[in-house]
Amino acid sequence: MSAELKIANPILEIRALCKSFEKLRALDTISFSLDAGSTLVIIGPSGSGKTLLLKTILGIVQPDSGQVMVGGTDTAEYSGNNQELLNRFGMLFQQSALFDSMSVWRNIAFKALKNRQADEAKIKKEAISMLDQVGLRAEVADLYPAELSGGMQKRVGLARAFAGNPEFLFLDEPTAGLDPIMSNSISKLITTQSKNKNVTSIIISSDLESVRKISDHVIMLNEGQIVWSGLTKNLDNTENPYVNQFIHKSAEGPIAVLTE
Repeated sequence: MSAELKIANPILEIRALCKSFEKLRALDTISFSLDAGSTLVIIGPSGSGKTLLLKTILGIVQPDSGQVMVGGTDTAEYSGNNQELLNRFGMLFQQSALFDSMSVWRNIAFKALKNRQADEAKIKKEAISMLDQVGLRAEVADLYPAELSGGMQKRVGLARAFAGNPEFLFLDEPTAGLDPIMSNSISKLITTQSKNKNVTSIIISSDLESVRKISDHVIMLNEGQIVWSGLTKNLDNTENPYVNQFIHKSAEGPIAVLTE
């Protein structure tokens, strides 16, 4: 097991985060820290706690113990009113979570439209620009989520996450279900956001080709614990049995798999 990721002056620091559901320890003493502008990818088998970790960091799920520090401030201080905190994040979860009653462009511009003095024409133009970045035509802007395919909904969700120049990006399987060309384009867009705009990102991904392109560091979870962490360039060279089983998609190894 590699040492946890530690940064001298982190923009995001997770300290011994724990979460249980009855007798199940879903997150077990998770600790890591990130520099501004860095990209961390979380890998691991289904049910290992990846999505739960993102939701717990965001305060959507309350931890049993531990701390989440953003820019040196404990997010517990936002308890009861964490909208100010959430406004600093761009988020994409697995099912895209689009608002069915809103058009595509209003979904993308949801945060900006909360301002009563918002210039809707200008905001719509910016939303259409975001659609272009994720490979969707301008005419999609006035459609509703139900009129889109699953892959198109995923790209609208990505456009919403990127909108408004967030400080942090939390993306859950951003390239899942996309064709190889679009997957590569999304990977490049994530890299551009991180490097050119100093966005700090945590991304859950099972797309190992994308992982190698977009990330600086990788953490692997299994049964709620970090079983490996390190630089992405070391991912293919480690002798860690969890990583090797995951990379090689093997039934043999310490990760439990379903058997007949």
